[in-house]
Amino acid sequence: MTTAFYLEHYLDSLEHLPTELRRNFNLMRDLDTRAQLLMKDIDKLADEYLKNMKKEATEQKNEKLTRIQNLFNKAKEYGDDKVQLAIQTYELVDKHIRRLDSDLMRFEAEIQDKAISSNRAQEESGATKKGRKKLKEKEKRKKGTASSEDEAKGARKKQKKGSSIVSAAVAGAAGSGSQGESSTLSHPADVLDMPVDPNEPTYCVCNQVSYGEMIGCDNPDCGIEWFHFACVGLTTKPKGKWFCPKCTQDRKKK
Repeated sequence: MTTAFYLEHYLDSLEHLPTELRRNFNLMRDLDTRAQLLMKDIDKLADEYLKNMKKEATEQKNEKLTRIQNLFNKAKEYGDDKVQLAIQTYELVDKHIRRLDSDLMRFEAEIQDKAISSNRAQEESGATKKGRKKLKEKEKRKKGTASSEDEAKGARKKQKKGSSIVSAAVAGAAGSGSQGESSTLSHPADVLDMPVDPNEPTYCVCNQVSYGEMIGCDNPDCGIEWFHFACVGLTTKPKGKWFCPKCTQDRKKK
């Protein structure tokens, strides 16, 4: 797999990332604007309540307090939605970072494998050339020391033997070279996936990292705080306050 393929494949996966990030940031800005407007209304109602506290009847006071409390609950919902969008945005970017790291590791492994294969081929080629030179030098020395008649006969025999030896040596070298090449080519590159960060915090009853849609328990003393929708049987965010199964049982016992 070439560098261009890795790059092209990764850029294709990033095609929709800017649009998704822009959408999430626009939603968070809109939620923040709504929350600020609610806080201004709460401040006005609180000032009016304090000014007319002694003049108004109890029913009117209770009505204003209820209205202020409802506005606070609405502002809290906006804040929870902002947190969920921030978590989704983080996970979206983190997914692409992990994929890039994984592709880099695969590419480096392929480069190392090709370098090892090239070095082995060069070593085998050098060993074959040295073997041929030694055989030729040995034949020349034997021809120089033989007699005239014996030299012709011995030369023919030695030449035949030498040619057979050379052929065997070349065939053996070629065979070992082809075997080494096939074993190198058949050696696969190790493919490593990006491990999950062990320092990343975990949530929910499943004790897993944050993903997808999550909801926070409204009990300030809850030991877990955040839960995945699927783990607590939710498909949409409920209205008003929500308590996790454990906190719900504790409240019933009280």
